[in-house]
Amino acid sequence: MLDTNTRNSSANALNGNVNTVTTDVKTLVKDAQSLLTAAAALTGEKAEDMRTRGMELLDQAMGKASQVQGQALVKGKELAATADVYVKDNPWRTIAAAAGVGLLVGVILGRK
Repeated sequence: MLDTNTRNSSANALNGNVNTVTTDVKTLVKDAQSLLTAAAALTGEKAEDMRTRGMELLDQAMGKASQVQGQALVKGKELAATADVYVKDNPWRTIAAAAGVGLLVGVILGRK
């Protein structure tokens, strides 16, 4: 049988990780943009250092984004496998739940 606490905690952990990384990536991108904007006004060695630092920040942001994408893919596959096992173990319960949702949606749409 499907353990809803495990499923909910996995989903909550994934959402927390995604929110944290999203915030981190936005911060890194803003920092990189400000560095690159400041570097555009400068010339010489200092400007090159700022451009390099900006590119490093953008690379970090891309790395974090791909890390979260990989984690989300793994968690999604785990949740899909769990759902598949539940459906195979409880086919009639799943059919009844799907029929109930379909009936509810039909009633709601029929009222409009």
